[in-house]
Amino acid sequence: MPFFSFERTVPLPLDEAWRRLTRWSRHADVVPLTRITEVTSAPTREGTRFVARSGLGPLAFDDPMEVTVWRPPAEGEAGLCRLEKRGRVVLGWAEIEVRPGPGGRTRVVWREELRVRLLPRFLDGVVRRVSLAMFGRAANRLLRQP
Repeated sequence: MPFFSFERTVPLPLDEAWRRLTRWSRHADVVPLTRITEVTSAPTREGTRFVARSGLGPLAFDDPMEVTVWRPPAEGEAGLCRLEKRGRVVLGWAEIEVRPGPGGRTRVVWREELRVRLLPRFLDGVVRRVSLAMFGRAANRLLRQP
């Protein structure tokens, strides 16, 4: 499974960076051709499930996810969210971490391992590069928008 990660330092408090990255419905606003359906009711917690539907027409697929770790930042301590991807097309996991950064800013660490079913392993490098670009851009947009 291809693994990728990236980091950002943003001029936001920990709780605000966390809020912007973990409001799942907002991800549809920054990832092209994607809709988010929340399966469980708010607030987010361990066990929360939602589905990202990506693509167009017959080429669309569902990416069901479940929150398996939910530790929001508190009292200046880091926060961590882990999502397990349990779809028929996309498998793997993602972690979003926010921690104190330099000068009162927040350091965001996004780690993800994913596998696209039926895609040959020799394309892992392409999947890694495309995913890094797409999720990096999405995180940038989420962190910029209130």
